[in-house]
Amino acid sequence: MSSLPTVEDLRLVEALARHGSLGAAGRELLISQPAASNRLAALERRIGERLFDRDTTGARPTPAGRALAAEAAHVLEHLEAIFDRTRAAARAGTLTVGTFGSLAPWLFPALEGLLGDVTVHQVTDHGDRLVEWVGEGSLDVAFVAIANQMRLPSTVGALPVARDRLAVLIPPGVPLGSGRKPFAGLDVVAYTYDASTATLHRRLSELGARPRTAATAETAVRMGRLLRCPIVLPRGMGISYAEREEQVSTVAVPGRLTLFMVTRRPTPPQLMAAADRLSARMGLEPASESPVDAQEWVQR
Repeated sequence: MSSLPTVEDLRLVEALARHGSLGAAGRELLISQPAASNRLAALERRIGERLFDRDTTGARPTPAGRALAAEAAHVLEHLEAIFDRTRAAARAGTLTVGTFGSLAPWLFPALEGLLGDVTVHQVTDHGDRLVEWVGEGSLDVAFVAIANQMRLPSTVGALPVARDRLAVLIPPGVPLGSGRKPFAGLDVVAYTYDASTATLHRRLSELGARPRTAATAETAVRMGRLLRCPIVLPRGMGISYAEREEQVSTVAVPGRLTLFMVTRRPTPPQLMAAADRLSARMGLEPASESPVDAQEWVQR
C-alpha cells in the first residue's frame, strides 16, 4: 500500500474536521458511516497517529488531525483549481501569487496593474507556509516580510522589493506624552507583518505602553478606535487606514520592515520587471538591494 494519502483520504479528513461527525462527513462524500470509519482507521494506522477522538457525541481533531486537515484543505484547493489554471495557461500567462492577509488588499491590485495580461491567482496564508509552497512549486511567488528571519528552501531566492517603517496611528482625542515614555499609562494596539512582535512589545513596554496584540492591520485599527488608544502598525498601512482627524506619526516608534519577493530560480521575467515598480505602486519606500541567495540565509 502506498504511504501517500489518497484524494479520498484528504477529502474525508477535511470534511470530518468541518462537520465533527463521521455520519455527516460520509453523507457529504456519498459513503456510509462504517466505510468512513474504516477509511479513517486505516489512515491512522498508516500515519501511526490518532487523528480524531471519537465518541457518541462526534469526532474532534487531535493536534495531528488539525495539522492534516489544514494540509488537506490546501492540497484540495489546488487540485480543484488545476483545470481552471490549465485552461487559463493555454490562453495567457498565469502566475500563482501568495502573501499574508493584511498585505493582500494593497499587493494584488498593484500586481494587476503591473503585470498586464498575466492572470494572477491569489493565495493568502502565513509567510512561512507561503515560502514552503514556493519551494515545492505550488506557488510561483510569495511576498513576505520574514525571508531574512527563517530558513529558506534551497530551491528559492529572495529579493527585497520594498521597505517600510513602524508608525503610530493616533485616533482623535488620544493624547501622547513626551520624553522617554510617550505611551506611559496607555494601552497600545500593535501589529507588524514580520516576525518581530515580541521585540516590538518589549520596545513599547520600555516606552511606558501596555501592548496589545492584533492579528491583522485592520483588526489593530478597529481595536484602537474602539479602545481610544494609539495603534502601532506599518506606516504605509497606517496612512491607508487613517481617517480625517487621525494622525500618523513615526515619532518614538523604532523599527523598519522589508518586503521580500520569494521565487524559485530562475525568477520569472515578468516578476523581475514588476519588482522594480512595486514599491511605488504600493506607496512604500524602494529597496534597491541585489537578490539575496537562499543559501546565505540557510548558513546563518
